[in-house]
Amino acid sequence: MNEKLLVKFLSPIEKATLPSLSLDFSSLNDVAEKTSQDKTTVLRAVGFLKNKGLVETESSEKEVVSLGILGIYYLKKELPERTLLNKLVEKKAILISEIKNVCGLNDNEAKIALGTLKKKALVDIKAGKLSLSAKPTEIMNKMLEELFLEKLPLELDLLETQDKLALQNLKSRKEIVSVEKKKEIGVKLTSLGKKISLMDLKKNMIEQLTPKMIKQNGWKGKEFRRYDLSLPVPKIYGGKRHFVNQAIDYAKSIWLEMGFKEMTGNKIETGFWVFDSLFTAQDHPVRDMQDTFYLKGMNGKLPTRCKNKSDCILFKTRQAQEGGIDGSKGWQYKWDEEIAKKVLMRTHTTSLSVRKLREIRDTKEFPAKYFAIGKCFRNETVDWSHGFEFNQTEGIVVDENANFRQLLGYLIQFYKKMGYEKIRIRPAYFAYTEPSLEVDVFHPVHKKWVELGGAGMFRPEVTIPMFGKHIPVLAWGQGLDRIITEFFGINDLREVYKNDIYKLREMKFWRK
Repeated sequence: MNEKLLVKFLSPIEKATLPSLSLDFSSLNDVAEKTSQDKTTVLRAVGFLKNKGLVETESSEKEVVSLGILGIYYLKKELPERTLLNKLVEKKAILISEIKNVCGLNDNEAKIALGTLKKKALVDIKAGKLSLSAKPTEIMNKMLEELFLEKLPLELDLLETQDKLALQNLKSRKEIVSVEKKKEIGVKLTSLGKKISLMDLKKNMIEQLTPKMIKQNGWKGKEFRRYDLSLPVPKIYGGKRHFVNQAIDYAKSIWLEMGFKEMTGNKIETGFWVFDSLFTAQDHPVRDMQDTFYLKGMNGKLPTRCKNKSDCILFKTRQAQEGGIDGSKGWQYKWDEEIAKKVLMRTHTTSLSVRKLREIRDTKEFPAKYFAIGKCFRNETVDWSHGFEFNQTEGIVVDENANFRQLLGYLIQFYKKMGYEKIRIRPAYFAYTEPSLEVDVFHPVHKKWVELGGAGMFRPEVTIPMFGKHIPVLAWGQGLDRIITEFFGINDLREVYKNDIYKLREMKFWRK
């Protein structure tokens, strides 16, 4: 680029910095002092000049001894040992038990002051009393530690023998001195930079065009500073929703487009709504503490008892569990209400579905289609495909004409819109659905089929206690976190909730 043209690209801070540089390396502190600019401004100017090929930089790292918080305080006031020494000059002798009160020191300072003076052989201890043994010159002269604090900051490699001894003594005491690694940057002119620095850099150029300048024609006859649009600029990370929330919003829009209404509910539930109402036996392994998070010492309320047993959900649920409802044998055991009262963190969002069924019974909303997306909690061993906390998308279709083929249609359509052209649907078993199925997708990295969720049609043991008669209900519960990992390139579910700010910044936006 033409040298005269290059000058027109220089910003005010570059013009202020360039003349202070030479063909030899200078530190940023020296440049800042010469130009009366702060170090941060000089660093920015050097960065701009380097991009234009006008300067070169070199960096080095060195260890520097600096004052700590207490070091600053003691430098301003005095070290505890000096305080004790001065009091001994005044009082001649002090009881060891009274050092703290007489000198105004805390326990730690009193111990350190006594130990330091004793180590330096400046005091004697007899019969629990502390007295001076130092010569007048020893008292008047500053100690090594005092002199050392006055010199700081210093480079560690440049310390003299006495300074090293003082540092060793002070390092054992908290927050008086600190040794830190500091990065030093040196800057010098290139041959092109030298030529530019000798040119006239005092000419002022217009940095920006303001409304006032336009109205008053203040720009006429003046020159604008040029901007190099090819130069690299810092990447800006704008605010955005967490990628999981983006996917949740999109999944909600799919169900809404298919005519579903959203249902919500509590994350904390009783065993009745999570298990019993869903025809899960009270001795089923899924109800053990190894699988479920229970809230210790808490019991919840069960549905209100009814005079009409045929219309009582509690009575009908007991019948379904023990046997004798619509020809079902149940689980052939005595159902216990106390177990059903236990409070837990819901293990699935199907508890929302079964509560909604009871509500539909009262509102007589037939047919009805509902969905939910919410957090579930299970006492799982955490690995790449399992977590103790995850999002599930739930759905029910209540319709006397509902059938299994419709269930497959809803699931296939949902997965297609979520970006899955190929899924595997296979027969499965769940206590509360019959027939039942599971949806799998093949994981390209781990080379295995991964279950995304289960589905089926609610058994009569679930629907009769809710409606008083069996009505076909399509139901599903799909693990949303597993569904979205492929799109975001996540091969380990543990990465979903790590919330690494650097990864979140780079995570692509949900688009389907």
